[in-house]
Amino acid sequence: MVDSRTTDDGSQIRRRRECPHCGKRFSTVETFSLSVVKRSGLVEPFSREKIIAGVRKACQGRPVSEDDLSLLAQRVEEEIRSRGQAEIDALDIGLAILPPLRELDEVAYLRFASVYQAFDSLEAFEAAIQRLREEDAARENAAEA
Repeated sequence: MVDSRTTDDGSQIRRRRECPHCGKRFSTVETFSLSVVKRSGLVEPFSREKIIAGVRKACQGRPVSEDDLSLLAQRVEEEIRSRGQAEIDALDIGLAILPPLRELDEVAYLRFASVYQAFDSLEAFEAAIQRLREEDAARENAAEA
């Protein structure tokens, strides 16, 4: 093997190789497939479109564009692929969506988090809002220092 490079989205590895017999160089492209394990145990291929569809519901009525959703899905996929696992739980994908969604829109974040963090009461929402406020205040204090 002469050289290996990962594509920008992390889904493929391009390798420059050399034949041990004739010395000729050639390239190969290896695709890294990612599977999602659902709660039911069913395994299906990873899909950015499913991320976009799920987040779109949380963003309904919010100032979030389709481009924003596509970029969020790409970031989530890159983060998940960087773990190097061939299979990932659907719940882990939902949790991986939360940080970039919070950066995008805090209301959509709370809507989405209420599903993936199993908010079951008004107090759970209030606690999540309080955590957001505390983290924002801490970030502002750190920026001022």
